[in-house]
Amino acid sequence: MPLLDEINGPEDLRDLTPGQLRQLAEEIRAFLVTNVSRTGGHLGPNLGVVELTIALHRVFDSPRDAIVFDTGHQSYVHKILTGRRDLFPTLRQPGGLSGYPSRAESPHDWVENSHASASLSWADGMAKANRLQGRDQFVVAIIGDGALTGGMAWEALNNIAVASEERLVVVVNDNGRSYTPTVGGIATQLSVLGKQLSAIRTDRRYERTLQRIKQAVRNAPLIGQIVYGLMHGFKMGVKDVLAPQGMFSDLGLKYVGPIDGHDIEAVELALHQARGFGGPVLVHCITQKGRGFKAAEEHEQDRFHAVGKIDEVTGESLAELGIRTWTDAFGDELARIGVTDDRVVAITAAMLHPTGLDQFSRHFPERTFDVGIAEQHAVTSAAGLAAGGLHPVFAVYATFLNRAFDQVLMDVALHRLGVTFVLDRAGVTGPDGPSHNGMWDASLLGLVPGLRLTAPRDEPRLVAALQLAVTIDDAPTVLRYSKERLPDPLPAVSTRGDVDVLLACPRPRVLVVGYGQLCAIAVQVGERLSQQGIGATVVDPVWALPVSADLLTLVAEHELVLTIEDNGLAGGLGSRLSQEARATGIDTRVREFGIPQEFLPQGNRGQLLEELGLTAQQIARFATELIAAQETEQVTTAG
Repeated sequence: MPLLDEINGPEDLRDLTPGQLRQLAEEIRAFLVTNVSRTGGHLGPNLGVVELTIALHRVFDSPRDAIVFDTGHQSYVHKILTGRRDLFPTLRQPGGLSGYPSRAESPHDWVENSHASASLSWADGMAKANRLQGRDQFVVAIIGDGALTGGMAWEALNNIAVASEERLVVVVNDNGRSYTPTVGGIATQLSVLGKQLSAIRTDRRYERTLQRIKQAVRNAPLIGQIVYGLMHGFKMGVKDVLAPQGMFSDLGLKYVGPIDGHDIEAVELALHQARGFGGPVLVHCITQKGRGFKAAEEHEQDRFHAVGKIDEVTGESLAELGIRTWTDAFGDELARIGVTDDRVVAITAAMLHPTGLDQFSRHFPERTFDVGIAEQHAVTSAAGLAAGGLHPVFAVYATFLNRAFDQVLMDVALHRLGVTFVLDRAGVTGPDGPSHNGMWDASLLGLVPGLRLTAPRDEPRLVAALQLAVTIDDAPTVLRYSKERLPDPLPAVSTRGDVDVLLACPRPRVLVVGYGQLCAIAVQVGERLSQQGIGATVVDPVWALPVSADLLTLVAEHELVLTIEDNGLAGGLGSRLSQEARATGIDTRVREFGIPQEFLPQGNRGQLLEELGLTAQQIARFATELIAAQETEQVTTAG
């Protein structure tokens, strides 16, 4: 009987022998490869933390001791060890096991945040709460070296280091990679290995003895001062040689490591040392992302960070070949633009390949900047590049730009600088769950004075928008699109000023405004209404913000306006159009269709759009019933 079948909770790990623990680790890796290859998910990160997670659950008492994962995509092993093994066939499926920690699933999941660099702030607050309320539980935060490129993590460390009574352990999972190889000075420091003085430096007696020696020598005559200086210098020199993590020690934070993160006994010893110290301690573990799966270990570009359905032996994708995505189209066009416009530079926040900037990077490596998981810095650095005469293009997932709104507002827009923001994974993204849906960007960015935003409906409009955006040097521009395959081109039948008309009917009564990829649904709505004898005009505004005068003229010419977008309804593009219409004295009724202000469950995009009422059938039915009700009311009033 496999050992894994006997593990139903952390308590089942406690009596296993070292040999059994190694066997269990291999069984967990095999389990992960088999299951994640069928459902898709974050494979590489979890293969790298198997032994580390086993050790955590043997040393700490979850859920009494809180285990907090940064980002959370490396929590699959934690889920296996806390009684959720049988749910893995439903991973990332509607109603199934979440790909991130989930408080609804288990009391072992304390924090379900899945944006990077936040775990240490969570842990600091939770440890403070424990201390103030007299609880002796520990809080353990697991953070990757990639997440340590984010400024929020260092803001938290700055506070944790002086909280000497907090029962808090920070585990740095150092694999040299976030989505791709980790960049920056901090990452370079973390990759330096050295010997350990862990047992000594985490012994409270060492601290007390050192303080007594310091005080005695400091109070001595001049020779004592000289000896003190030499002693301090020797201590610092030894520390730098034996434990080259001076940046943590200089903060006043106890440091243990580096530890081989795949040696369960070594990790356990380090965690026991950290637990015994009683105050904040950082444990540095070196791990290998994708460990145990040859294809993942050997793939330089880290294609196995997150996977779709793959062959569990070869790692080859089982997805349909030849699918061209929005990301592909953007990457191709930016690379072409780079050839003719040497002012264009590219910025990524540790997501070169997922956002399609790898093509530009191959051709123009000196004009490509990966800032790590640091979106705020990326935006303000882009402002600096623009102020210096260049035109930066920052490609980022829509959900992650939320973190840098202040920088977009104050550093780019206030200074009237030309920066292009390309928002991948905008709208409903699906399996990654509520934190990754790009449903807030248009609402937030609509607050920014002077900002221009487009949601292209197909590849030709994406190409045209990007070509125009990189020529605008006095205001920020934004392009947003989904992660889906590119739709077939949807040509305009005519134009009204700067608005594309996609469907025109005689004696139109309803104006249907489609945004982005949902223009296809807008056309279907128009066709359904026409079949019901209700004339409709279907348009794509092309540039959604600012709202054009041509679009407002069209609004005034119709009885009813329907807007369709995959952004939040509150403050969304339809809401903005309605507001602008009222401001100009247009009283045409506007009905917005989009995403309600709620966190969406995981599921595929099509299922979620249907549940949200964003289908042609549901929208056309609403319009038909509304117009029929109005006509009935008019007849009744006339009678």
